[in-house]
Amino acid sequence: MVLLDNEAFLTALAGMYHRSKLAGSVIITLKRYDGRTKPIPRGELTLPEPEEYSCIYRASLRNKKISTVVKADGLTVFQTSFSNVIKSNMDALKKQKKSKAKRKAKATQ
Repeated sequence: MVLLDNEAFLTALAGMYHRSKLAGSVIITLKRYDGRTKPIPRGELTLPEPEEYSCIYRASLRNKKISTVVKADGLTVFQTSFSNVIKSNMDALKKQKKSKAKRKAKATQ
């Protein structure tokens, strides 16, 4: 997995969305990140909580994976840029077909 800075992540994410229009889908996950790179072994004492948590964003398309860590103070700026990338690439969504049974049941009520 490639760890990118925030702007490079958004650029690579837009590129992933363009490649996904041909085949595949982009999967995005968001998680709280405390800065640890190794898991805590079982039975060990708990480590002190960090002063400030960050968020880790991960995106994958087929076998290509990218990620970025966003600090708490830059989260609002990143979130607006992230939502703009998501909104601009929502044009390939398929309209869901409604079944006739649901329409008839709704009409009789």
